[in-house]
Amino acid sequence: MDFKIIDAHAHLWLRQDTVVNGLPISPLPNGRASFMGEERQMLPPFMIDGKNSAEVFLSNMNYAQVSAAVITQEFIDGNQDEYLADVARRFPDRFKVCGLCDLRRPDFMREADNQLKRGFKALAIPGHRLFLPDGRIWLNTPDKMELFRFMEKNDMILSIALADGDTQVGEMKEIISECPDLKIAIAHFGMVTVDGWMEQIRLARHPNVMVESGGITWLFNSEFYPFRGAVKAIREAADTVGWDKLMWGSDYPRTITAITYRMSYDFITGSPELSNDQKAAFLGENARRFYGFGDLVELPYIKNMSE
Repeated sequence: MDFKIIDAHAHLWLRQDTVVNGLPISPLPNGRASFMGEERQMLPPFMIDGKNSAEVFLSNMNYAQVSAAVITQEFIDGNQDEYLADVARRFPDRFKVCGLCDLRRPDFMREADNQLKRGFKALAIPGHRLFLPDGRIWLNTPDKMELFRFMEKNDMILSIALADGDTQVGEMKEIISECPDLKIAIAHFGMVTVDGWMEQIRLARHPNVMVESGGITWLFNSEFYPFRGAVKAIREAADTVGWDKLMWGSDYPRTITAITYRMSYDFITGSPELSNDQKAAFLGENARRFYGFGDLVELPYIKNMSE
């Protein structure tokens, strides 16, 4: 490859221990988790202590020749702000990190101000988790719009996962209109395998909105490698919004219970349907520009014992 790779959607945690909609999530041995009433293989089985650490991820990144990554957050992992602030301090050239913006809490504005003071330049909102047993939390109420104006004023990036289809697209259009300089990354490629996914992709027609593909291999897991349906969807999205608006993301570590980390992008590098320039833009250059990465580390290919 004659270009560098950036993962625009990954996760880290020291301990996954939280409650979502009254249902607990906690680690079990051998990479498993008690997940909202059932047992799941949350991590690869060799990650036996339940920790999803920066050091292990860096080892995977170095092996797969991924120069840098954006660490976003999800309610199901619990708030990892303290850990991620430390990760950003220790590995400033490898990671950009997002604070977790919890709109379920009444003090989210005060927390956002604290996150800015702690050095976070991006906030993650799991918008798809805002449909609570006692009602829906809307993204475009006056108090939420105050948050987005605050982020816009302070050059904070919004990383947001939306509910399936166009459920929250109308709210996002209002936010984009009200805050035209707020940089927004739409996660999970618009939930590409669900009806209405292109409505989320079309948000990237706005100048400061991007789309990242975190979890696309999970969404196309039923067809499995080499994920030709995912390649087709990426091309369809690019035809609609342009190759400069799309970023690759892995959704590490959950996706590598089924595939290796390198496999989460090499179905792109190996595809004959994409040009080298398209691969370079999607796999790294767009994320470098959007997130403001500086010089990226050079990672040589290391030959496997099995070769």
